[in-house]
Amino acid sequence: MAKRGYEELLALRLTNEQAASAQRHGVSVLLDNIRSLYNVGSVFRTADAMLVKEVILTGYTPVPPRKEITKTALGADVTVPWRYMQSPVDAVRSLQENGVRVYAVELTDDARRFDELRSDDFPCCLVLGNEISGVGEDVLALCNGSVEIPMYGVKHSFNVAVAAGIAIVAAVEAWRKLG
Repeated sequence: MAKRGYEELLALRLTNEQAASAQRHGVSVLLDNIRSLYNVGSVFRTADAMLVKEVILTGYTPVPPRKEITKTALGADVTVPWRYMQSPVDAVRSLQENGVRVYAVELTDDARRFDELRSDDFPCCLVLGNEISGVGEDVLALCNGSVEIPMYGVKHSFNVAVAAGIAIVAAVEAWRKLG
């Protein structure tokens, strides 16, 4: 086993131009009032790696261009389609009107495991909420459901960027497997 070198990895990567025209997966991400510029940048970086359809920034979530976002995103804020909508509620309604199933990544009393998405759950959008309060109650009330990441230790929460990474990878892998 040998680590791949930089040139080998570079040859495997899409260029910015290829990413702009690539067929994207049927998974979007909505950030509901995220505070940290670094968490936003991290979500962009994961969204780029997983070739998600788009990132929707809502409420007071910071938007590019911001050096803190770009630094953490390693420039993925340029390669991932994104848009801003003031109201997360309006964003959820708009997605649903366009046939997208919306799932909060949240601990709720009827959440499914994050790795139990089915073909009828796509296309989907994963909603990730504020670092302190989670997904807003008004947004949660509109979601088609929720998915949770099981936690077996003492803590019952992840950093929002970590939770996003876990949920995005699982959703994209389900999308790819289910065809």
